[in-house]
Amino acid sequence: MQEIVECVPNFSEGRDTQVISAIAGAISRVPGVKFISAEPNKDYNRTVITFVGGPDAVVEAAFAGTGAAADLIDMSVHAGEHPRLGAADVVPFIPVSGVTMEDCVALARAFGKRVGEELLLPVYLYEEAATRPERKNLAAVRKGEYEGLEARLRDPEWLPDFGPPRFSARSGAVIAGARMFLIAYNVNLATADVKAAGEIAGRIRESGRIQRDGGGNPVVDASGKKVTIPGTLKAVKALGVFLEGRNIAQVSINLVNFHVTPPHVAFEEVTRQAAALGVQVTGSEIVGLTPREALLMSGAFYAPGETDHQILLAAAIARLGLNDLDPFDPGKKIIEEQL
Repeated sequence: MQEIVECVPNFSEGRDTQVISAIAGAISRVPGVKFISAEPNKDYNRTVITFVGGPDAVVEAAFAGTGAAADLIDMSVHAGEHPRLGAADVVPFIPVSGVTMEDCVALARAFGKRVGEELLLPVYLYEEAATRPERKNLAAVRKGEYEGLEARLRDPEWLPDFGPPRFSARSGAVIAGARMFLIAYNVNLATADVKAAGEIAGRIRESGRIQRDGGGNPVVDASGKKVTIPGTLKAVKALGVFLEGRNIAQVSINLVNFHVTPPHVAFEEVTRQAAALGVQVTGSEIVGLTPREALLMSGAFYAPGETDHQILLAAAIARLGLNDLDPFDPGKKIIEEQL
């Protein structure tokens, strides 16, 4: 079986097409790598790049893209809706075929070591590559974001896994890891009220939200710890964002295990929670790629008893409203079509 690894680095630039093209070019020029897509988002000021290849080639391409980002992106002037820690914000390695999760952990660590030694940037490891439990969750690693990084690097508990514990005002830090296939799935609301989107996100994400009293103050238990209300969906991360270019709010979701929570379950739950707040859902979008299986699962939900894959895909695309913001092209968005 051919060894194939997917890498989906997120870079903190979504507006300057020359910078995005330069980073994409650095990646695509590496032999043995197939460049699949670059998807910039102006509101997030962030670009998600997807490429696949053999293990060594993918690490080389990830390093080339990270080096280009460090040269071209100045984090001291960066602003956007999406949380971020550095120019090359997060670089995950994902097993596709012929490789194990353990292989991808080794790749993430080899990449992080090289970035730390050659680019002299602090590197944190997350998810399956994490060196300690509290660093497994990406949100925990990114807490305080770029603005809080300088202080965090002085905390002995948050020394980087690789590279110097020195703040780079220009490049920030790099987060590298290994994980299963994640679907970046966003649900669009018929409102510009980002507070509503944030409320829905808190209600659905697995980590939940802080319980508040009638005055809006956090409820604490007998030990003084804030009480958390668990979210309704497992294997889901979510936050509310405002898309200035579209003048809408969006529930930005990461489906970290689509076998546990597939797209249609997330979509229907967001729709239900939105309705409770008097808000309508207009559709959704997939950023980057998705396995075909995830859409077939959704198609089977909306067209029970159907077995034809094309009909199932069409049902999923229509009922999830995947054409709401931009046309959804299965040939470009389904990973199996790209290999």
